[in-house]
Amino acid sequence: MQISTPVGSILEAISILDFEDQLFVAETLQKRMVELRREKIALRMREAEENYRLGKVCTGSIEDLMMDSSDD
Repeated sequence: MQISTPVGSILEAISILDFEDQLFVAETLQKRMVELRREKIALRMREAEENYRLGKVCTGSIEDLMMDSSDD
């Protein structure tokens, strides 16, 4: 199978590795993806905290939210 994208090239390169090396690559990539998700969550948390600090958030019940959205 020949794929002409950068990802395809990477997958082809990985496919020639022995099983243990392919497993290492898969586990390493999985760990990196988990870390990236954590970083994105932390960034979103900092944004939310900043919005809260600046008073850009609203509180209330679902009914309050529905009433506010129907006013638009």
